[in-house]
Amino acid sequence: MSAAERSAESMSEGQGAEQKSARLPRVNFRPVLFAVLGCMGGVYLYLRIAFGGFVPSDALFFAVFLIVALMRPARRALAVLLVFAVFAGLGAGLAHLEARRFVSGAEAGEYTVTGTVEEVVIEHGRSTATLSSLTLDGERVAGRMEVTFLSEEIRPADILSFTAYLSRSPLPENGDVSAETDYADGVRYAAQAAEYTAAGRSGTFLRLNAALYDVLHEHLETDAADVAYALLTGNSRGMDASFLSESRAGGIAHAFAVSGLHIGILYGAAMLVFRPLRRYAFLPAIALAGCYSALCAFTVSSVRALLMCAVSGACRFAGRKYDFLGSISLAGLLTLLAAPAQILTAGFRLSYGAVLGLALFSGSFSRGLKKLRLPAFLADYLSASAAVQIFTFPIMAETFGYVSVWGTLLNFFVIPALPVLFLPLVVCAGLAAAFPAAASVLLALPNGMLSALLLLFSAADFSAVLSGFALGAGGAVWFAAMLLLCDRVRMKTLARSVAAGALCLLFLACMVWENAVFTGCKIVVYERGEGSCALVRTRESAVLVIDGDISLAACEDFLMRSYGGRLDAVAVVGEDAGHAVNVAAFLPAEEVRVRTSFETGLRETPVLGGVRFSVGELSFRYEGNALVLLAEGRLIKFDFAEERAFGADLYVQTGDGGLKYFLKDGIV
Repeated sequence: MSAAERSAESMSEGQGAEQKSARLPRVNFRPVLFAVLGCMGGVYLYLRIAFGGFVPSDALFFAVFLIVALMRPARRALAVLLVFAVFAGLGAGLAHLEARRFVSGAEAGEYTVTGTVEEVVIEHGRSTATLSSLTLDGERVAGRMEVTFLSEEIRPADILSFTAYLSRSPLPENGDVSAETDYADGVRYAAQAAEYTAAGRSGTFLRLNAALYDVLHEHLETDAADVAYALLTGNSRGMDASFLSESRAGGIAHAFAVSGLHIGILYGAAMLVFRPLRRYAFLPAIALAGCYSALCAFTVSSVRALLMCAVSGACRFAGRKYDFLGSISLAGLLTLLAAPAQILTAGFRLSYGAVLGLALFSGSFSRGLKKLRLPAFLADYLSASAAVQIFTFPIMAETFGYVSVWGTLLNFFVIPALPVLFLPLVVCAGLAAAFPAAASVLLALPNGMLSALLLLFSAADFSAVLSGFALGAGGAVWFAAMLLLCDRVRMKTLARSVAAGALCLLFLACMVWENAVFTGCKIVVYERGEGSCALVRTRESAVLVIDGDISLAACEDFLMRSYGGRLDAVAVVGEDAGHAVNVAAFLPAEEVRVRTSFETGLRETPVLGGVRFSVGELSFRYEGNALVLLAEGRLIKFDFAEERAFGADLYVQTGDGGLKYFLKDGIV
């Protein structure tokens, strides 16, 4: 065959492939994929509507997906729509039932409580324990309870009895982060107890968890023991706050959260050990991974990885091709059907977001890098890291208020190093718990590696982050763009380019709208626990109004999510002005304003008293424990202690968290 004939044949084949691709549906019909997206849409939109945070952009991703998916023959389009609608309804119904169950049960009051410790954080002479299997005055009740004890002797598996006043956890409203956490974790009650009685221990895996805690903290330095315990169980709340903060800022906090990576490492190692069993090797491997997930209290990321490993093993056993995207979809569907509120957790969003990024983009990125003649292993790693970082960018920004600058670089070293640290730690800690007499020798190797890790973080600063901005509707636009630009959706080059350009412009417009103030006055309200604050901004000025119950961490979290500049002033309202002033003194502000001035002795930030003060074009006046603002011809009253409105055009109070007000020719 001549060169011309081969060229003609190649062109003919290329045209045939292009025509065939044009006839293919935009998205392959995976029933489980449409089912999980329908379920996710139903759960997410129901919770956003029910808890007062819904905005039209929340439905953008699901709307774009349906539009693309319905571009197929009528019969298939009807099947897609039917599956999506059925599971959306099912998800919304399950979310509604879960919300009703959360508010059911015992009322607030004093009870004699008995419960089993599932998780405990020990610090500063106190233990904060999460209890399950609850009985109140001898009657069994559903839900979990968080209790603070004046003791450091409490461990997982302990059965405790005590008498205390129980408060009820509210349903989350208007973006209350702490209430969302309690709701997702099923923590319906909270209490403090000075005394308790231990009535035995319960649960094999909880006992093993407690044994690991004891042996690690007995034979390792405190910081190394806390890191080792976090690596093994995912309970990182006891770690040194600065180290944990740096690891989050460095983008490697997943190493201390029993992510899917841990389950994958353990499952892969077990598959190698049981390799002689051939296709049956996955049975003991998945059993071992399941036991480890139980040890970690079945965190959402470990369950996701466990389900995906089970699907992979089953496909290998049956000689079927493994579908990565189908596996993710099945795991997500089962998780949401069992616990719809998990969609509110950072663990669910980051875990599934990371693997979705891998499924949608890593292949195309890798092929592109290999065309640049990069080594295959380097191209695969860089493509996987980039896919995860790009897809989870909005999730990181919404969850933590910042995006790590060092994340990709640090993970280049951390991910390959994690098996080297994690597997010896699992083996050595397990043997040390079984043979306490030899624990010092058995833990010598992990102790050395952990000490080196802590030394590295103490010598280097990885805290550079991008913060001080809010995504708003930009997050939904970002995910819609990810959907249209991935190679799983078949689009012509011109259409894809136009879509990419339009979505980039829309994302930029959303960012400008959310963060810039060109005219008028903008007020953003934030709540965390019992504390509240509000940011008042004009084009030239920024004032933060805080109450006496807000913490420094809450204020810093709010500013990281909404404003990256320096404040002109922090204004204090409420009865506990002393606490609020001490918080305000550590914020990046030119001055602190309070009705009656006093010295803090903490920072050089001046604390100025007076009934009236002005910042730029904003005029403020104290009225008792409240603060009144005159802006744009409108009267706005900030009083986080009162529950009624009077004498103002706009009344900002507790329960307004997450709301934004724009003042320009009226209040929007």
